[in-house]
Formats: sequence, C-alpha cells, structure tokens
Amino acid sequence: MSVKDKPPRSRSRLIANILFSIAGLFLLINLLFPQLFGNPIPRVPYSLFIDQVEDGKVSRVSVGQNEIIYELKGEEGQPGQYLRTTPIFDLELPKRLEAKGIEFAAAPPPKNSWVGNILGWVIPPLIFVAIWQFFLGRAGGGGPQGALSFTKSKARVYVEEDANKVTFDDVAGVEEAKAELAEIVEFLKTPQRYKAIGARIPRGVLLVGPPGTGKTLLAKAVAGEAGVPFFSISGSEFVELFVGAGAARVRDLFEQAKKKAPCIIFIDELDAIGKSRAGSGFIGGNDEREQTLNQLLTELDGFSAGDATVIVLAATNRPETLDPALLRPGRFDRQVLVDRPDLAGRLKILEIYAAKIKLDVDVDLKQVATRTPGFAGADLANLVNEAALLAARNQREKVTQADFYEAIERVVAGLEKKSRVLNDKEKQIVAYHEVGHALVGAVMPGGGKVQKISIVPRGMAALGYTLQMPTEDRFLLSESELRDQITTLLGGRAAEEIVFGSITTGASNDLQRATDLAERMVTAYGMSKVLGPLAYEKGQQTNFLGDGMMNPRRMVSDDTAKAIDEEVKEIVETAHQKALAILKHNRDLLEEIAQKILEVEVIEGEELQNLLDRARLPEQVPATV
Repeated sequence: MSVKDKPPRSRSRLIANILFSIAGLFLLINLLFPQLFGNPIPRVPYSLFIDQVEDGKVSRVSVGQNEIIYELKGEEGQPGQYLRTTPIFDLELPKRLEAKGIEFAAAPPPKNSWVGNILGWVIPPLIFVAIWQFFLGRAGGGGPQGALSFTKSKARVYVEEDANKVTFDDVAGVEEAKAELAEIVEFLKTPQRYKAIGARIPRGVLLVGPPGTGKTLLAKAVAGEAGVPFFSISGSEFVELFVGAGAARVRDLFEQAKKKAPCIIFIDELDAIGKSRAGSGFIGGNDEREQTLNQLLTELDGFSAGDATVIVLAATNRPETLDPALLRPGRFDRQVLVDRPDLAGRLKILEIYAAKIKLDVDVDLKQVATRTPGFAGADLANLVNEAALLAARNQREKVTQADFYEAIERVVAGLEKKSRVLNDKEKQIVAYHEVGHALVGAVMPGGGKVQKISIVPRGMAALGYTLQMPTEDRFLLSESELRDQITTLLGGRAAEEIVFGSITTGASNDLQRATDLAERMVTAYGMSKVLGPLAYEKGQQTNFLGDGMMNPRRMVSDDTAKAIDEEVKEIVETAHQKALAILKHNRDLLEEIAQKILEVEVIEGEELQNLLDRARLPEQVPATV
C-alpha cells in the first residue's frame, strides 16, 4: 500500500514519524561528529597560551567572551597554526599583548554553518508540525485520553461482532423487565412494522432498581438481541471541570449515535447529571451539571423521524432524585423496574453462573437460592465466585455444597477472624448473647429458621453471630411480625441481663436496628394507635423492600415529636420485656445450649434444630408496657 492509499490518520502519523526521524538524525550527527559542521581547531590550556605570548610565538589574537582563538607565528612566511583556549578573568591580558606587539581584537559574532542554519530554522518547525499532527491524531480517533479530546464523547461502543456478546439468555431473575424490553428489540429489528400503523416506540427507557440487580447487563442484552451498535457511558463521564464540556460531550455522543442508527445509547448512573434542578443553588444555568442536563433534554427532544431508531436506555437506583423534565412523556416515556429476584429468579441466576464452574454431584442450587433471600444478581455472582475460590483454596477439584454455605456466611457476616482471641469471660458473654437471639427467634411465629449459631468472630466487629434465614420470600410484613423481629434483636441483650445481671457494648448494633425499625413502624407505616395512620417521614422514598433508606422526619410540633419518641420507646420496651419472659421460661435450655457452644464454638444443622425444637413460649407474655 502506498502512502496515498493509507487512511488520513495513518498518513499523518507516518509523516510525523518521518519528521521526527530526520530531526533526531541531524541532532545526533551534530552531537557525535561536530567536526563535520566546521573546521576543528585544537584547544590548549590557558597557561600554555600565556607562555606562548611571553615567548613571542603568537602573531595575532581574537578575544571572545567564551573563547580565545590565536595564531602562532609561521616559519619563512608560512601561515601559522590556529589554536584556541578558554579565557579566565585576566585584566592584565591586553597589557601583555600590547607589550609584546601582538595584534589583538574582539572576536566577531559566531557564524553558524549551513548545517547549523538548518538545525536552527528548519528542524524546530518540523518538530512543531510533527507534535501537532500527533495530538490531532489522538483527538481525532486515538481515544478519549487525547489532550484535545475533552469535548469528545467517552462512550464505549460495543458491536454485534464482539466475542462477549450478551443476550437475554445471559440475564435471569428479571423476567418482567425482559418482556418489557423485548418490544424495544423488535422495533430495532423491524421498525417498519411499527411505523406502518403509526406507532411510535419510546425514545427513552429508564431502568430503575436497587444496585446490583443487572440493569447494565440487561441494557447490553437488548443491544445483543437487536444486533445493533451499543454506546455505553456513565453519567459522571459527562461532567468536567470546564463549563460546557459536558454539554459538548452530549452533542458529540448523539451525533455519533445518529451516524450508526439504528443503535442504543446507554447512560449508566443517570442521576449523576439528571438530578432535580430545584434547590440546586445555581441560577441562570451556569452550573456545569445543569448545562449538561439541559443539553441532554434538548437532544432527547431533537430526534427527527429519520433518527427515531436511536433509543436511549438509562439506569439509576435513585429515581426520586431525577428532574421531572427528564421523566416526562416524549423523553423517558417508560420506566422498567429491575427488582431483586425471587426464589425462582435466584435459582436461574445461580444456574447461569454455576455453569461456568465445576460442581460436585451433591450441590443443590435450590437450597442455595432458598438461603439467599434479598440477594441481587451481583450478590449471587459474587457468591458463586467465592464458593469456587474456597474449593480451590482447599485443594478440591469441584465445588461442594459446603463451599456454597460457607460463601453465604462470608457474604452475609464477613470473614472468620480466628486470630481475634477472646478471654474466657468475653467468650462466655458472647455465647449466652447469641443463644439468646437463637432461642427467641426460634419461638417467634414470624421469625425465620435459625440455621447456625457461632461464637467465632467474623467481619469487622461481630464477635459471634446467629444465622437466621426466612423460609420464603416476603414482600409484606404485619405489625406483629415487625414486633417479633424487634423482640429477636433484643434477645441477646436480654440473655446478658438474666445470666450476668449486667449489660455490655455487644448489643449496640441490635439496639440501633431495633430502634430504627420501631421508628419506621410509627413514622412511616402508621402502626401507632396513639398517632394514627399518619406518615411522619418525608416522601420520595424508594419502594424497594429492605433498602435501608432512612428519611428525616417532617417538620412536626414538639408535642408530636414527643409522642413519636414515646411510641418508639413503648414498642422497643415491650419487645424487651417479651424477650426476657421467653428466656426466663427457657432458662435451662439457655444454659444447656450455651455450655455446648462454648465447647464446640459452632452448632448448626439437625443438632441445632433438635435443641431449638424444645423451646416454648410462656403462657403469658407482656402485650404492652
């Protein structure tokens, strides 16, 4: 291929390389072979020059600022040899030369050779042109890291030919979302079928759901099923230090997408640029994030009929923070909930990821799915990987059921800290504390099944733990079930009071969770007979069960705030008294299980169930305080 046949960017890069090579060659020759660029004159010490002056051997001298060049007297009318030396600070030199009758003068300005002229006038412009060509090549297509590319879109493009193509078969547990997005795929494949009857496909689809539920994976699957280019970018990549750079990137992204239509633009973490402008503190549109959002709104409105095959998918786990202008019909017309999977969904997800590892014959993925309620797709992927790592660490060739169970505990409670050695007193307190949780949880009607009791420290601060798993997926909880949960949380503190007559700091996390749950019962769920069915928490909270979001209270009067505090205290104190009553009624069993766990440190499985089956509720438990 000749130079003319090469693409423009390749040709520019070739020219830049040639110019760099020429400049480097001239500089190298000038440094290594200076004699090629002028007549070489031998250099002598200054002391020798003075001796030759005193001996009358010098005929003329040219005194320069940095160098003295002089001519020796020749023999029989022949020209003498030229020598040079480096001058020193010598004020007596002119008097010496004049006393000896030596002709001397100041040296004329140095004259560059033709090679020096080339180096001084030709090479620097060539280097400048080469550097300019280099930066233009980087900005034009050399990647988003180019110095001149801060206004270029940083979107990554995935095409159908990619080896790691994702389809709907790679996504599980979100069947409703897949069915909703299947229509988008059909439109991208056969747009004329919809246009023929006047239907308009949604321009924007917003994927909403908790973190780790597979929103990004689902968007890639849509592109993979449709077989169209897929532009992927995070919302934070639009925002730059320079005001206007984000808006320029939005324009560049949509221009690239229109050239490759039909295609999909996927914006992850849309809330990074799409937050509500109300109360942002910036007026007049001078905020970089606000300008970026305005440009995005303009681009979403600017699709013409020919550009309708560019579909924008976006994902966020905070839809309540988005600007209302972004969610109106005509922009993001449709919101698709990508929620945490149920039991069947978790089983399908486990089957997808487990197909990539070697499983032992005893592995029952349904049991694993049953033990992982509330796990999102990313959590299950991490669980499978942890199980595989455990098997490899223990020199096993296949992953066993025990590896999965240990991986669940690692994800839920953290790593074992056997190096954290407790003294005998602390170990005894932890044992009674965890058995207290287990006994109360075992007799509570709304509680889950206690799977394991351990006094081996795990994670950052857990000195022991009780593993309690729900027997089924739950989406609604009654008031009595919430009270039972609070009672179970306070079982550890109650056991410390009964056995030791004092309390420790070990129940701090239990108290925090119990208080938070009681406060939500009063302020969010309206489960207070005194305050009635009123919500005292601020609105705009997500609908995901167990997301842990705690919204501040509304502005309430002092009397109402006092009533809320009294109701929260009543709920927690009633649960506390109930836990005390249960443990006092089962005091012998509490002692038996605690002594056993002090010996073996871990009790689980059938042995634990046989012990907990002997626990009984007292005939009378406090209903209210």
